[in-house]
Amino acid sequence: MNSDSPYTNRVTGVILSGGKNTRMGGRNKAFLQFDGERVIDRTVRIFKALFEEVILVTNAPFDYLDQDVMLVADMFKDKGALGGIHAGLFHATHEKVFFSACDMPFLNRAFIESMIDLSNRYDIVVPNPPDGLQPLHAVYSRRCLPVIEKLFAQDRLKIIGFYPGYSIHKIPAETLAQFDPEGRMFFNVNSLEELNKLK
Repeated sequence: MNSDSPYTNRVTGVILSGGKNTRMGGRNKAFLQFDGERVIDRTVRIFKALFEEVILVTNAPFDYLDQDVMLVADMFKDKGALGGIHAGLFHATHEKVFFSACDMPFLNRAFIESMIDLSNRYDIVVPNPPDGLQPLHAVYSRRCLPVIEKLFAQDRLKIIGFYPGYSIHKIPAETLAQFDPEGRMFFNVNSLEELNKLK
C-alpha cells in the first residue's frame, strides 16, 4: 500500500468479480493475462496503492486466496452485479466506496482519485461517457444500502435503479477525455475476441 495516498483512511475500494464468464467459455476473466500480468493482479495493485481497505466480492473465494485483500461473497444470492455492490457497501468500513469490475485492464489511477475528490459532495459519482453511464466504475455511499435492499425485495436488479433520491454527479464526456483521450478506461473483457483486440 502507498501510505502517501490521501484516500487510504477514508474510502474503501471494492473489486467486483462475480460474473459467470459465459462468453469466456467459463474461463475467469480476472485471470486473463494482459501486458505481462493477470488483470486481477493489476487491479489489486492499483487498488492497494489507493486504499488501505480493499474488498473483493466473489462467490468463488478459493480462487483468490493469493490476493492480500478481504474476500466477501454476495449476501443476497442471484442478484447480479447489484448483489455485489450491496455486499461491498455492507462490509466497507468507510462511508464512501469506490467500485470497479475485475475485468477492466485500463483503470486510471489519476481518474479514480478525481472521482474520490468529487465524492465528498455526492452520494454517487459515476462516469457518463457518450455510450451511457458506467455504474461498475463508480463511487457509492453506504447510505444507498436501504434502497438497494428494497429493490431486491421487488426483484428489480438494474443497478441505476437505486440512483433516484440520492445526490449524484455524472462525470461528463469532456472531463473523461482529459484523462482518457483514447476512450479505453471503461473497456471490459467480455469475450475472447475482445481480449485478442488488446494484444
